[in-house]
Amino acid sequence: MPPHLDTEELRQRARAAFVGMAIGDALGATVEFMTASEIAAKYGVFREIIGGGWLRLKPGQVTDDTEMALCIARAVVKTGGWSREAIAREFAAWLKSRPVDCGDTCRRGIRSFMLHGTLDAPYNEWDGGNGAVMRMLPPALLSFPDGGLLKKYALEQARLTHNQVQSDAACLCIGSMLHLILQGASKNRLRKEVDALVAGHQQFGFDPYRKLATAYVADTLATVFHYFFRGRDFEECLVGTVNQGGDADTTGAICGMLAGSYYGIDGIPKRWLKKLDRQLLSELEQLAVHLVDASPDGS
Repeated sequence: MPPHLDTEELRQRARAAFVGMAIGDALGATVEFMTASEIAAKYGVFREIIGGGWLRLKPGQVTDDTEMALCIARAVVKTGGWSREAIAREFAAWLKSRPVDCGDTCRRGIRSFMLHGTLDAPYNEWDGGNGAVMRMLPPALLSFPDGGLLKKYALEQARLTHNQVQSDAACLCIGSMLHLILQGASKNRLRKEVDALVAGHQQFGFDPYRKLATAYVADTLATVFHYFFRGRDFEECLVGTVNQGGDADTTGAICGMLAGSYYGIDGIPKRWLKKLDRQLLSELEQLAVHLVDASPDGS
């Protein structure tokens, strides 16, 4: 562990990342599939957790972004470590529970496990959605600060449903950014990590920003990066991201995990925290602590 980062600070950043992810999910879900102009016409600047949207959610209710990350974290707790099969079983139980939403690629991968025990989705160049990167927080926390473990966990969880070059690259980049934030890195250092991603995969370029926030993983991350690096606090990062619309629950969740860990729990507006279910909030915080305590740095 870097000398300036003690165990309690690491736990606090992990908590803030998990809670920030759920906040971003709950905020963005209301405006998912709307365009930026539609959001502006209806809300001006959308900045409150009110539920509704195409999924008709309750205020503060989360979607598959948070729920699939919870599946991974719960599997780690139940098995006492990393197990792809345990994660797949959690995904299967979640799908059987008839969740409010599940992406097509995720559903296909989970059903393949349920029917055939498959743990590796076949490579498919069209599976470049954001369903693997949205659940990168638990692998990042559990592997901290080991880059080799991060790569192993990131790709193993991704390949349960997604096996595609840009998806893999996105998972590794977001995981690396989370590791850097947990070590107290500046946004300038984080920008270098993103610049390396763009150098290898030009699809992720976001300067100039193309104003696309679709479920294609490159569009998703371009939106997250644009508003994360421009924002001056957690709220500004997140409001900018979700007001772009598109796959706003996922862009919100990913931006929320980055900005949450970067700005800390005190940086998350209390009016948003109050909207989350108390039981969910408690579980998010407990799982975050468990993951970092079980990591190479915490153990």
